[in-house]
Amino acid sequence: MAQLSLTDDLIRKSRLAGLLYLIIIVMGLGAELGLRAPLIDLSDAAGTAAAILAAPGQFRLAIIADLVMALSDAGLAVLLYLIFRGVAPGLALSAMVFRLIQAVLIAANLMALQTAWLLLSNAHDVADAQSLALIFLELHGHGYDLGLVFFGVNSLMMGVLVWRSGLFAKAFGAGLALAGLVYLIGSGIRFLAADLSSAFAPAYGLTILAETAFCLRLLFRPRRHGRSAS
Repeated sequence: MAQLSLTDDLIRKSRLAGLLYLIIIVMGLGAELGLRAPLIDLSDAAGTAAAILAAPGQFRLAIIADLVMALSDAGLAVLLYLIFRGVAPGLALSAMVFRLIQAVLIAANLMALQTAWLLLSNAHDVADAQSLALIFLELHGHGYDLGLVFFGVNSLMMGVLVWRSGLFAKAFGAGLALAGLVYLIGSGIRFLAADLSSAFAPAYGLTILAETAFCLRLLFRPRRHGRSAS
């Protein structure tokens, strides 16, 4: 693996990547925690239906935010490949592919949310619409975790690329690799031992910390006369 040299073109790409990463973080957390979470209770089909029907704009806005996140993720995947291909072309290409797969899965998974909305808004035409809608809302959660499996692998690869690039402190690479492990373990628990998901949830705080730190480092990449590995 080779180390990168800091150029004006790389600085521009890094800052654009940081901006897209910031959009992804804000849109992703905003959609899931700020907009959707207050409306959905997977143990209460009637309550969830009432909450969504009382705030249709909020529910639809969460879908739009997720779509913006997926579009930004696709752009970021390409940018990170362009930035890190000089370190290890094959690994950078693999990381891009896994991140793109994640983006496709998350975007396609939005159809589960749209289906839930169609069921609730046309409840008079569908028997037991509230229970069916709740199933699709839960399916969305599982689909999101499936996407995170591919993102977890991507994060491990990115951790190696960042570690070996020579442009970033190795702590950023270690943080991304740790985030990848959290995503993989968390998704595995969701599929194989769902009862433990709540206990594992606080570990996702590490992923937010690691990704936000890397996002800010990309966004505020120093100019060429700055230190290279900081």
